[in-house]
Amino acid sequence: MKILLFGKNGQIGWELQRPLSLLGDLIATDSSTNEAGLCGDLRNLDGICQTILQLRPDVIVNAAAYTDVDGAEDHPELADLLNHRAPEVMAEAAKHVKALLVHYSSDYVFRGSGNYARGESAAVEPLSVYGKSKLQGEIAVRASGCQHLIFRTSWVYSTRRQNFLKTMLHLAATRDSLGVVADQFGAPTSAELIADVTAGAIHMTRAHKRLAGLYHLSATGVTNWYEYACFAIEAARLLGAPLRVPGISAIKALSSQDYPSRALRPGNSRLDSSKLMNAFHLRMPDWKIGVARTVRELVEAQQESPFLSLQK
Repeated sequence: MKILLFGKNGQIGWELQRPLSLLGDLIATDSSTNEAGLCGDLRNLDGICQTILQLRPDVIVNAAAYTDVDGAEDHPELADLLNHRAPEVMAEAAKHVKALLVHYSSDYVFRGSGNYARGESAAVEPLSVYGKSKLQGEIAVRASGCQHLIFRTSWVYSTRRQNFLKTMLHLAATRDSLGVVADQFGAPTSAELIADVTAGAIHMTRAHKRLAGLYHLSATGVTNWYEYACFAIEAARLLGAPLRVPGISAIKALSSQDYPSRALRPGNSRLDSSKLMNAFHLRMPDWKIGVARTVRELVEAQQESPFLSLQK
């Protein structure tokens, strides 16, 4: 089996390289054109199409995207290009070469009202440019008629790249107090978990084509950004991390109105992963398990690299 991966240096893309390499011959691209003429730059639609037609992979995994939620408000054309038009081109090319396309979407396709976990059939109503671009990408993939797996996920973190978890540890190491939003709810989901589930789903879907479709993929349990930050910072403290924040009492819970941003965020990002678990015979772990493990990895790595580098 030949697998083509776009976005190998992102949070999910980096983690995908390990399990995908166990499934077959992996060709992983970044946002450049390599010496073989393979293009991984989603801004180059013709290059993306030609790369797929040249390689004729059995599976295409799109882990590349425009993920700056606030930045999308200022750059809607770029967000649409990377999150909508590029996946559309991939889907059309995937259909032509009869490949399975794996694509990632977001909880931001929902308005986020209520206090319940949404299933795949729930009504979509994105609040932001980013959410709209991700929804249009989903629609384009499904409309193409290609065999596909679309995974909506939420609050992704890893040891790589900038993310909320690393930002909180960085701030806790450099500030005496913090303020974190406490009225937005969801489940932090590790890129490692997403990658492992993806590989397993690809393996099963190749054997049973009826499994193709749209799935929600998130860790279980629910928290808010404030509780998430408190859990991570205290876990780092117990591991001996050098933090300036004296304790949870120095972390203030804020409302979304106290912390305005250019893009509106859903207040409820709970995703119901029951369909995924039933289809692929999985048991999704509680969000605290993955966060605690990642915090440990970051603290241990800090022995050689200071916390000031965690955002890099």
